[in-house]
Amino acid sequence: MRGGSGDAERQQRWGRLFEELDSNKDGRVDVHELRQGLARLGRGDPDHAQQGISSDWDADPDSGLSLEEFTRYLQEREQRLLLMFHSLDRNQDGHIDVSEIQQSFRALGISISLEQAEKILHSMDRDGTMTIDWQEWRDHFLLHSLENVEDVLYFWKHSTVLDIGECLTVPDEFSEQEKLTGMWWKQLVAGAVAGAVSRTGTAPLDRLKVFMQVHASKSNRLNILGGLRNMIQEGGILSLWRGNGINVLKIAPESAIKFMAYEQVSSPTDMFHPQIKRAIRGQQETLHVQERFVAGSLAGATAQTIIYPMEVLKTRLTLRRTGQYKGLLDCARRILEREGPRAFYRGYLPNVLGIIPYAGIDLAVYETLKNRWLQQYSHESANPGIPVLLACGTISSTCGQIASYPLALVRTRMQAQASIEGGPQVSMVGLLRHILSQEGVWGLYRGIAPNFMKVIPAVSISYVVYENMKQALGVTSR
Repeated sequence: MRGGSGDAERQQRWGRLFEELDSNKDGRVDVHELRQGLARLGRGDPDHAQQGISSDWDADPDSGLSLEEFTRYLQEREQRLLLMFHSLDRNQDGHIDVSEIQQSFRALGISISLEQAEKILHSMDRDGTMTIDWQEWRDHFLLHSLENVEDVLYFWKHSTVLDIGECLTVPDEFSEQEKLTGMWWKQLVAGAVAGAVSRTGTAPLDRLKVFMQVHASKSNRLNILGGLRNMIQEGGILSLWRGNGINVLKIAPESAIKFMAYEQVSSPTDMFHPQIKRAIRGQQETLHVQERFVAGSLAGATAQTIIYPMEVLKTRLTLRRTGQYKGLLDCARRILEREGPRAFYRGYLPNVLGIIPYAGIDLAVYETLKNRWLQQYSHESANPGIPVLLACGTISSTCGQIASYPLALVRTRMQAQASIEGGPQVSMVGLLRHILSQEGVWGLYRGIAPNFMKVIPAVSISYVVYENMKQALGVTSR
């Protein structure tokens, strides 16, 4: 192992790092210099480094650390990293290879593919050997606050799976340790609260989208401003939030059902249609992107099947006129009395069919953009960072919506059929033919403009709330 450098060499290396971080050359490194320096050098994560060094700050963090305090921290840090390196280097040959990474994950109850293990190695391998030696390990994790091997593995794990708050189609996998400690439900709660705040913040645009999907046509030329004006004139400003209550209410059951269904389909041990699971997984221990897409789509279809009546109620309450219904229960009772139980599943077929193009394109574009960015611009981390993930998520979600939007529009019109006086009561295919014959292809994209307008604020709000909720619930962010 190439780790036998003496004290003099270490002192020189630490001194050079200190000089690079001490931008104002006052002999101390404060919080702001640490964050700016690490971002500039691409060495470690500013938040993790600040957490790790926080115990060495003086009473006033702005006063910073002297060279002596800084080197004392790094000396203790290197000793801890050396122990972690030896723990992962199972054959003690001075290098960590792909098989050792997979074995370490397996010991923690997490299975990762060869491709994922190679990505981890590539993010740290600077000499092209596809192994990690002590110097590469030390330089990569020196200014991280990771305390033990488990911390490192969780950090790697969350850097190799799809982890975007807005994406419910392919949920994040949780390890056995996270399930035992209850970390999984805290993350689901954080995601649910983030979704509730995000949906409430963008509810006017969502109602406008549904309003235009159902009422816009060539004859009335209903646009964004016209739709907002009509809704406000009919019911006032608060009417812009009609239907938001049930839209928020269905987050918790949908997320829980989707998570449980995904776990049943993707887990190698649970008993859920063994033939289907075998067709998805084959003989492999972990799911690749394609298999996770299939598992996620099945999980999404399962959740939609169970909560679909709430989708119908949401559409009816969103489109209701002032005084039409007294509330959620009154709306459900009237639909049942006038239209029968089958009304609660109107539009179900296009809704389920829409999951496939949306989930497939969303996941494929997201993974392609993220991996392309990592290959071209990131050579020291498997995690491209929040801004890049948000950008990839926004673009992939937009592409998925373009592909699946016609089916979403047909679903909404079928859900709303009985509430439209004189509207055609037709099937999915009949409605598609009617729209194409009367309005052309553009008719299948009515309301897509406000749908696009809400993507960026929805993702941004969701992310900010999600991160704050994780901190409040004590969820460790890797």
